[in-house]
Amino acid sequence: MKYLLLIHTPDPNSQAPGCEAPTVEEFMAYHKTITDAGVVLESNALDVEHVTSVVVRPDGERVVTDGPFAETRELVGGYYLIDVPDLDVAIDWAARCHGAPHGRMEVRTIWEPDFS
Repeated sequence: MKYLLLIHTPDPNSQAPGCEAPTVEEFMAYHKTITDAGVVLESNALDVEHVTSVVVRPDGERVVTDGPFAETRELVGGYYLIDVPDLDVAIDWAARCHGAPHGRMEVRTIWEPDFS
């Protein structure tokens, strides 16, 4: 099954003193481990500085704003698309990510409809 691991990280502008973010080296070590395991289909870091949100109102008007949700104190910093046997394995990979102790990992099942 395919799962999306979303890495939610604290907003660096609202980070509490003493709450250290994971280092690039920690993420690179995790990336090597998960890639070497052969479960990664795709992964990318996401630009957290240049974010645009689009909302389409019922009347069709587009509302475009800078940034993620207005009241958030965390950012989606990256993701891994993985292919593993089940949710328990996906959760294990999410827990091993260095972003987990500093923020939050979100695990989502990829819905693959049968169009045949």
